[in-house]
Order: sequence, then structure tokens, then C-alpha cells
Amino acid sequence: MQTSTEIERLYRQYGSALVLFATAIAGDRGRGQDAVHKIFLKLIESRGLRRVMDAKAYLFTCVRNAALDDARSRQRNVALDPDLAWFDPPDRDYVSELKLRQALSTLPDGQREVIILHLWGDLTFSQAAKVLDISANTAASRYRYGLVKLRDTMCAEEKANANC
Repeated sequence: MQTSTEIERLYRQYGSALVLFATAIAGDRGRGQDAVHKIFLKLIESRGLRRVMDAKAYLFTCVRNAALDDARSRQRNVALDPDLAWFDPPDRDYVSELKLRQALSTLPDGQREVIILHLWGDLTFSQAAKVLDISANTAASRYRYGLVKLRDTMCAEEKANANC
């Protein structure tokens, strides 16, 4: 186990070279710095290097892995156009669609995910449960609670409307 002083010494000794290495992998200095800081934060949280024979090689390996993980993560993240239609009715109601998007964005992640998977993805609750690693009953409950919240949000402005 190493103290925070020893971890700080490792940072001062290898930090610049680690950032340079991570920057070469990430292609961006900020991302390189993030990778190095992430590794040293983990060292502090885990209280140092245990059973590591070569601290320098270990640090470079960890930073390389963190930078590569970040790069892979960025490749998976594809920005979606917020104006893409989720459904395309013949007489598109842009105002209602915008209200629905806004209402969906206020839901907790789990409820929003189940609703989107079930309604737009056309997945059963069992299939959605597998995707989200939850039980089918939990998926159904999240769906039900989410729909209630959506209904309340969508109808808040239209309380006079008899359909709400």
C-alpha cells in the first residue's frame, strides 16, 4: 500500500510523459489529461499500487487502456439529430411532438428507456428487460409509471381538455 505522498511522487515523476502518451492515443490533450487523472484518482481511491513490480510500466499500461477505452466510447456515441421524427404521422403535429420530447426528457432514465423500447422499438417487456438487465415485471412497472407521468405532464397545460 502506498501513501498519498508516494502517489503524488509517481504523478510528479511520470505525469508529463503519461499525458503525452495518452494525448498521442486520444488525439486531444484534454482527453489525455483526463485519462491520466482518472488513473491517479483510482490509485488514490484504492490506496496505491499493490503487488506491482514495475510501477512505471503499470502506469503506462493503465493510461493506455483508459485512453483506448475513451476512444472506443466516443466511437460508439453518435449524436442524433434532435429534430428527427420518432414517428411520422401523415399530418405531423410538431407542437405536440415537441411537447412529447420535452415530457420524455423529464422522466427518470429507466422509465424513459422502457417507454422508448416498448413504443418505438416495438419490444415486449421481456425483451426490454433483457436489454436493460432488469426483470420483466420491473420493465412493465417502469412503463406504467412512466406513462402516468407522461400523461400528467402532457395534460398539465390542457386540464380543461376532457380527454386528460
